[in-house]
Amino acid sequence: MFLIDTHTHLFSEAFNEDRSEVVGRSIRNGVEKMLLPNIDVSSIEPLFALCHEFPTNCFPMMGLHPGSVSATWKEDLAVIETHLFSRNVIAVGEIGMDLYWDKTYQKEQAEAFRMQVQWAKKLNLPIVIHAREAFDEIFEILDELNDDSLKGVFHCFTGTVEQAAKINAYGGFKLGIGGVLTYKKAGLDEVLKSIPLEMMILETDSPYLPPTPHRGKRNESAYLVYIAEKLADVKQVPLREVAQITTLNATHLFKLT
Repeated sequence: MFLIDTHTHLFSEAFNEDRSEVVGRSIRNGVEKMLLPNIDVSSIEPLFALCHEFPTNCFPMMGLHPGSVSATWKEDLAVIETHLFSRNVIAVGEIGMDLYWDKTYQKEQAEAFRMQVQWAKKLNLPIVIHAREAFDEIFEILDELNDDSLKGVFHCFTGTVEQAAKINAYGGFKLGIGGVLTYKKAGLDEVLKSIPLEMMILETDSPYLPPTPHRGKRNESAYLVYIAEKLADVKQVPLREVAQITTLNATHLFKLT
């Protein structure tokens, strides 16, 4: 069984003490590929260093996380743009909008998202969207910019059936399914019952959002199997089918070999 963790921050300081061991556990659990979304200017070099160390397992993305949009967002985006257009990456991400914690830079978040979507279209790369308390705002921008060339994933999808249908209507987008699916009170299991596996890819968002039974601990890519098992239960299909379909979805979206 072969799984792809389509969203992990393995370069973060949370893994400084045992990063190589984490990669090894992931591979032994059948999670042989780990896709790494950038966060901000400071995470660029650690991200690429990890991909250089594990070139057949770790794959870089480049973007400015909405939570990192601050007073210096234009300068930060200029740095992101330089790396995006000069280095080999598989996606533009992690980008989007997050209005959960702070709306101070809502306008700037929207503009940064818009710019990075346009870069992705120029480069023919998928986008990895962070959407927290901001579906309507993101939909408004995508309604304007979406065309046949735009594709990507709504990372850590926890929306409604109606929002999933809206995403599907764009034509080139998947839903990133993570540890929240395993949380009893989240309700995501009921939403996903009516959504085809062909719309889904798997992710951990490690070190965040650990699945049950590891809640409260650091998350890691090896735990992706718990998410796959829960999804198989929700969809009432064999685990191997979930692995095959979600892996194929991720392979096609990110043009992996």
